[in-house]
Amino acid sequence: MTDPNDELTPGEAASILRVSTDTLARWATLGKIRYTQLQSGHRRYRRADIEAARTVVEPPNPGGT
Repeated sequence: MTDPNDELTPGEAASILRVSTDTLARWATLGKIRYTQLQSGHRRYRRADIEAARTVVEPPNPGGT
């Protein structure tokens, strides 16, 4: 099982959401997705936040197809 506090790179998070890293960065800048910033300036995203955002970006299909 994965830890919801795992930190993901922008590439990993964007891949889960099926968006570009530019879109992910824009959403983060707009406050739509939380992130932490490393001393190097790079961003990291909590897996739990990305999984929660995925339900908004990709709502469940009630038909199951």
